[in-house]
Amino acid sequence: MATTSVQSQLNQQVLQFLSKPKKILIDGKWVDAVSGKTFATLDPSTEEPLVQVAEGDKQDVDLAVKAARRAFENGPWRTMTASERGRAIWKLADLMEQHLEQFAELETLDNGKPISVARAADVPLAVDLFRYMAGWTTKIEGATIPISVPYTPGAKYLSYTLREPVGVVAQIIPWNFPLLMAAWKLGPALATGCTVVLKPAEQTPLSSLLLGELALEAGIPAGVLNIVTGFGETAGAALAAHPDVDKVAFTGSTEVGKLVLQAAAGNLKKVSLELGGKSPNVVFSDADIDTAVKGAASAIFFNHGQCCCAGSRLYVENNIFDQVVEGVSQQAKKIRVGAGMDPKTQMGPLVSHEQLQRVCGYMESGLTEGAKAVTGGKRAGTKGYFVEPTVLVNTNPKMKVVQEEIFGPVVTAIPFKDAEDIVSSANDTVYGLAAGIWTKDISKAHQLAAQLKAGTVWINCYNIFDAALPFGGYKQSGWGREMGKDVLELYTEVKAVCTRIG
Repeated sequence: MATTSVQSQLNQQVLQFLSKPKKILIDGKWVDAVSGKTFATLDPSTEEPLVQVAEGDKQDVDLAVKAARRAFENGPWRTMTASERGRAIWKLADLMEQHLEQFAELETLDNGKPISVARAADVPLAVDLFRYMAGWTTKIEGATIPISVPYTPGAKYLSYTLREPVGVVAQIIPWNFPLLMAAWKLGPALATGCTVVLKPAEQTPLSSLLLGELALEAGIPAGVLNIVTGFGETAGAALAAHPDVDKVAFTGSTEVGKLVLQAAAGNLKKVSLELGGKSPNVVFSDADIDTAVKGAASAIFFNHGQCCCAGSRLYVENNIFDQVVEGVSQQAKKIRVGAGMDPKTQMGPLVSHEQLQRVCGYMESGLTEGAKAVTGGKRAGTKGYFVEPTVLVNTNPKMKVVQEEIFGPVVTAIPFKDAEDIVSSANDTVYGLAAGIWTKDISKAHQLAAQLKAGTVWINCYNIFDAALPFGGYKQSGWGREMGKDVLELYTEVKAVCTRIG
């Protein structure tokens, strides 16, 4: 349970939610793990336990998949009208909005992010995603197709396509935006008529469990949404490999994404992957420098740098390099680092001790190889998983801090000569998730955007997300697109129907 000092800041709904151990949702019922095991989810600001959570494994995954299969094949979800499904999803969004404060506090306690960010971004964006997807339920359409069959002269055919739900979907989500990533996954799956087994990250299961409660209250039938909490090596692996799952959707690291892909090969289930990034953020000398500096700082320090599309490689044109680096460093020094529940906090802790070790290891590696920390470069304090916002210079392309995803508030600043010089440098990575461009020359910006191998390119802005904008990566940043109309392809099958009519 949360410490006394934290308890005093929480509303009664959150205290009540945390007062009892959390269970698994299977077939509309909250149950203990078959093994009876539990694990503690921790407050990363204090390193202290919040609540015990059921530790699901292969047996629980089997039960959840069976429930999802029954709900898909025999339940009312597929036979509902599209409008009825849309109303249920919209009602879930309404309930989430009514519980905005509860979601925000749980997200902050479990993940560490500032409460102000959870209130302003995580919860409202998740609500908006469900509403956007609720609108798609009545717009998932096939098409009529004129065909020519030369070997049957004079024959007439009616040919059309149906777009149908793919079936039982396994969804494995990360810990950096727990509620928002659940929405990104669940919204389109529910809209298309699929049934789901959701596995939240073991570090941050709480907002998904509250979402499960509200889904039942919204009238989403039993078995349509099942939630199995547990560890990636057990519950996650069992889901990815399960022979009765039709599709697996995973968001997380590229390394784990490859394991998910291997596990899915058993029954050739469909796979979508939203994976890591090492995104270039390019500042030209003709940019609005003040705006670019603030944007570059936000690009890397937002969500403590625990963002797959973080602008972690900052490329700055030679003649303004020192000015921009100084500006971003000053922005970093002004960031107030503290516990997420403190309303003055601008950056909370990293999510776990494991993540703290990872980020500190990368900083040590960079400094050992010759990089210089203009600001930051080490852990902040001794309690809680806090890290100083860090700006590194004197790096080279072979350094791990330049090539590998750190997933923390660490940016490498690198000078470049001109637009031709930057293309090869920006694309010199196994990733291709996002990129940023800062310039007043819009022609130059669009020419560069066309040459960057990235699923999203922001021009004179960064980290702008909308339910209507597709999001995903090139290269080892993943397969498929989340959000927008494009995401519907991940959760549907296309069936061609051809009838001779004359």
